[in-house]
Amino acid sequence: MTVEKSFPLPDLGEGLADAELMHWHVAVGAEVSLNQIIAEVETAKAAVELPSPYAGRVVALHVGEGETVTVGTPIITFAVDVPAGSQTPAAESPAEPVAEERVPVLVGYGATAGTSSRRVGRPRRPGVTAPVTPLPAPATPPVSDPPPAPTAAPPVTARPMAKPLVRKLARDNGLDLTTIVGTGPDGIVTRKDVTDRLAAVPETGPQSAADTAREERVPIRGVRKATAQAMVRSAFTAPTVTEFVTVDVTSTMDLLQRLRDSPYLDGTRLTMLAFVAKATVAALKRHPSLNSSWDEAAQEIVLKRYVNLGIATATGRGLMVPNLKDVGDLDLIGLARALQGLTETAREGKATPADLSAGTFSITNVGVFGVDSGTPILNPGEAGILCLGAVRQQPWVHQNELAVRWVTTLSLSFDHRLVDGEQGSRFLADIAETLNNG
Repeated sequence: MTVEKSFPLPDLGEGLADAELMHWHVAVGAEVSLNQIIAEVETAKAAVELPSPYAGRVVALHVGEGETVTVGTPIITFAVDVPAGSQTPAAESPAEPVAEERVPVLVGYGATAGTSSRRVGRPRRPGVTAPVTPLPAPATPPVSDPPPAPTAAPPVTARPMAKPLVRKLARDNGLDLTTIVGTGPDGIVTRKDVTDRLAAVPETGPQSAADTAREERVPIRGVRKATAQAMVRSAFTAPTVTEFVTVDVTSTMDLLQRLRDSPYLDGTRLTMLAFVAKATVAALKRHPSLNSSWDEAAQEIVLKRYVNLGIATATGRGLMVPNLKDVGDLDLIGLARALQGLTETAREGKATPADLSAGTFSITNVGVFGVDSGTPILNPGEAGILCLGAVRQQPWVHQNELAVRWVTTLSLSFDHRLVDGEQGSRFLADIAETLNNG
């Protein structure tokens, strides 16, 4: 026999409540196998591929590409063949524990072939016999205990509840759902709530063709939205100080050129960023306050005895800061290989939520754009971020004589709650000395 099974958007982890469905890999009528990739969704942290929890035929796609979907919302329905003689949960005897469909909580959950996807009921206590009649319906709440009166609208920081189509209607008309009081169950914003608000907005008339041609509106979503929120939170939470140092890196550039001809690189692309990263990791061990975080709830400073080094990377989906885990013991070549792999993964849009979380210190390289320096904003939860400027040949006093040398400017932004001015200055000077000596 054949039964229909709906698949809701699973909890993708990292506390994310929704995702945007970017692309369907299947169509209605397609036959899919267990764990076959059926769709790609984009969260605030990364693009994620969804594998199929069933083997069967696609009956319906409930969400269109480009729509934002709340976790738990059905996105696809399958027609699944059930072996003859088996029973669906609805047909099982009431005397048996009611089985539930397994609800995946992370991507990659797929049930393996030959295993059950249903949870086993809790074992009964000895001497207790299961009822043989259907369970009664839940009792109606007493009249004397009425439901609580509707409360005021949630604060604007809370994400309003609404169905994807309602969200799309509001987005297409430029309405902020946080400004609308939901009249649906549990305060959910309904389609009527949105249309009523639209009716109350004064008519300004349609844009002229000339205005439309001169402007373009780009929805703020996904990585761009998450980056904006994180930067605002960082700027208004952490008291940030930025310091600068200009340093002669001629010795390091000479070493870089010699090592590029080494057979030990084996295809690894060695760059100035790798030298800066190596110098930074070494300096973090000597100046642990820069590798710490602030625990507001416990009123404690958390010193990290490991280094997860974040590298700010410009991608087609916006700025990302994936990080290399536990890089404290990597040598220069190993660090260069890891950096190359990390940035390539991010630019291809394949960085995972794990790659983008739990960083302890970050580096941003504005020099690749020909920029000399900057005042980088802290990645939330980190004590510092180092900015590498362009490396240029400039006139420089070397050994009491004017010479043409390779020079760059480093800037360090740090959280003044965690790092004193002296600590930040010594850390920056430590990195500059390492690069100066090569």
